[in-house]
Amino acid sequence: MLRDDNYDPQELSNVIDDVYDTVLDHSLWIGAIERAAHFVRGTGAALYSKNVANQEGSVQYVTGIDPYFTQLYFDKYVTFGPTTGGQFLAEIEQPVAVADLMSHPEFLETRVYRERVAPQGLVDCVNAVLDKSATSVAMFGVFRSERDGMVDDEARHRMRLIVPHIRRAVLIGRMFDLKAAEAATFADTLDGLSVGMCLVDAGGRIVHANAAGYAMIAVSDILRSVGGRLVACDAQVDKTLREIFAAAGQLDAALGTMGIAVPLVGKGDERYVAHVLPLTSGARRRAGRTYTAAAALFVRRAALEVPSAFEVIGKMFKLTPTELRVLLAIVEVGGVPEVAAALGVAVTTIKTHLGRLFEKTGATRQADLVKLVAGYATPLTD
Repeated sequence: MLRDDNYDPQELSNVIDDVYDTVLDHSLWIGAIERAAHFVRGTGAALYSKNVANQEGSVQYVTGIDPYFTQLYFDKYVTFGPTTGGQFLAEIEQPVAVADLMSHPEFLETRVYRERVAPQGLVDCVNAVLDKSATSVAMFGVFRSERDGMVDDEARHRMRLIVPHIRRAVLIGRMFDLKAAEAATFADTLDGLSVGMCLVDAGGRIVHANAAGYAMIAVSDILRSVGGRLVACDAQVDKTLREIFAAAGQLDAALGTMGIAVPLVGKGDERYVAHVLPLTSGARRRAGRTYTAAAALFVRRAALEVPSAFEVIGKMFKLTPTELRVLLAIVEVGGVPEVAAALGVAVTTIKTHLGRLFEKTGATRQADLVKLVAGYATPLTD
C-alpha cells in the first residue's frame, strides 16, 4: 500500500490535541472533526450512529454538510444506505470507502447518490467504525467533494492516523460530561464517577484517584499500589501500562494506538477495560498540571461483546456488503419490488443479488432467508 509521508506532523499533532480536548469539553467536537476532515482532505465530517434494531440513527456532531441533507439521510437512508452492509462487516478503525462496498457505476445508480450526494457536490466518503454491538454501530466519516476527488490511499492512511484517537476520545467521553469551566477541577469533578479513575505521572505514580479507583486498588484484584505506583496484577498488562504512561508524558501523538482499550481480567474471571487519556497537551494540560499528572486511567466493567446477526451471517457465508444490505432489506421490507424501491435500484439488480444469496446460504426462498437471520439473532439489546 502506498504510504503518505507528505502530511505535516504538526498538523497531525494539532488534530489529535483537539480531539482529546473534547473529552473535557464536548462543545469542542465540531471544531475537532472539522480539522480532522481538513487533514483527511475532505469537505465535511460527522460522528454518527446507526441502530439496526429500531431502524434509526442519529448524528452527534457534523460539519460541512447542509442540515437538510443530514436530516434526509437519517429519515430515508440510515437503514438501507449503500454503506450499511459494509459497516457490519468492517473491523473497528478500518477506513471504508464507497469503492470497498460497490462499484462506482452501481453507486451512481443509487437513490442516495441522486437525492443526497450529487446535489451537494459530493463524490465519496470514507468511514471508520469506532464501536459496535449486536444492534448498533458508531462511526466517524469524512465526506469528499468533486474538488477533493475520490477516496485514495492517502486519504485512507490519514484516516488510520487519526481514527484511533477519535475512538479513544469517544469511548472516554461517554463516561461523563464535563463543561469547559470544570476542566481546572478535573479530578475533583471525577470523584463522583462510578467508573474507577486514577491520575498518574509518566512513571505510573498515583497522584490522585476517585473513590471507585481507590476501592479498586484496595481490592488488589486487577490493580494495586506498590510504593505509590499503580501496578496491574497481570505482568503483561502492567508492562503495557508502563509503556502507555511513559508515552503519555510526551506529546499526544506519541501515545499512538496504545491504551485505547486495555483488557483486564480479575481473579474471578471478571472482565474490565481500561482507557488512558493523556493530559500533557492541549487544554488538558491545565487539568494535568494541577496534579502533576501525565495521564488519566479510566477502568470500567467490560460489556458483553455480542456481534450482530448480520455480521455473523455476512462473515460465515462470505457475503459482500451489497448482498448483506439486500438481505437486511428483505428481512425488514419484504418482497423484491419493495426492496428495489427501498434501495432505489432496479428490480433486476435485486433479483441478481437474491440469486447470489440463495447460492451462498443454501436458501431457496425469501422466507428461508428471514428464518436464517432470526436463527442468528440475539435476545440481547443495547
